[in-house]
Amino acid sequence: MTTHENEPPGPGPASNLAEPASPAGGPVQQAAKAGRGRRAFFGLAAVAAGAAGFAGAVGIPPYLTPPPTTPPPTPPPRARFAGKVVLITGATSGIGEATAKAFAAEGAKVAFCGRRAELGKQVERAIRERGGTARYIRADVRDPDQLRGFINATVTMYGALDVAFNNAGITRTAPLHEMTLENWTDVDHTNTRGVFLSIKYEIPHMLTAGHGVIICTTSESRRPGGTAYTASKQAIKGIVDTAAMDYGPKGIRINAIAPGTTDTPLVRPPGLPDPVWQAFKRAWGPLNVSALGRMATPQEIAQAVVSLATDDFSYMAGSTVLVAGAPQSGAPIQMPPGFPAPR
Repeated sequence: MTTHENEPPGPGPASNLAEPASPAGGPVQQAAKAGRGRRAFFGLAAVAAGAAGFAGAVGIPPYLTPPPTTPPPTPPPRARFAGKVVLITGATSGIGEATAKAFAAEGAKVAFCGRRAELGKQVERAIRERGGTARYIRADVRDPDQLRGFINATVTMYGALDVAFNNAGITRTAPLHEMTLENWTDVDHTNTRGVFLSIKYEIPHMLTAGHGVIICTTSESRRPGGTAYTASKQAIKGIVDTAAMDYGPKGIRINAIAPGTTDTPLVRPPGLPDPVWQAFKRAWGPLNVSALGRMATPQEIAQAVVSLATDDFSYMAGSTVLVAGAPQSGAPIQMPPGFPAPR
């Protein structure tokens, strides 16, 4: 399952943008072409093209030259989840993948799902090669039978369910009157209904055990063209608030995390050279993240999820935790000099 877990840095649909000319068949054009499927609605083809112009620019504005803040090293594992069972939806890449690895490093037995089987197997192998315990099970959160089967299989395989991270999600962007019903429904069924069904099927196992922690990925993003995404994410906050009251008295804590823009495959166009992507990120961060001046790393968001699942936050329920590097606003994304701007 594609994990949305962060808002895109791009300005909008690629079809609405004028791309700077550059040699046909170059890495930027190849990246843009590859990104017209799953990522086309982010405008990342245009971002890639603009990145080439930026990377090749003669001068960089002085206010973009100071280095941004840097993420700290990932803390060493402390076996905080030894013997615990953790379930994650949407963990074949990005934040979900990083969180699966983080929980496994802390001693958890991890089960995770997603639609992209090859990527899922790669994540499973990577965790096992590091000495962790993990199992990938292909499941689509839009399909109630597949989702229920994944959750039940996790409990059958590991004997319990202690923590669930409901992270799977997607986005589609367009002005409201141009949003197709098909795209609206896809976002709603993946994000909102997917979280509803996940909690619905997780709760009985936690009620039997008398305890549990559920964390859902939401967002405080409110951007032009984001009607479907924003509506689905605000709905998740409502689900978390009310479910926390339903099940808090029964020993189950339910909260949400709202990541900011995170450096994941969902955001980065495939095939884009590292120097170009680094140039774009360095320019983009100070314009759009007012406090820390950069995108998050998946590992930073994963560590926040892991921490929220510990008993260190035993009195937190029905809360949405913003992990965005700055307060969030509804302003349009600001593109660095040399990048195409939204029309």
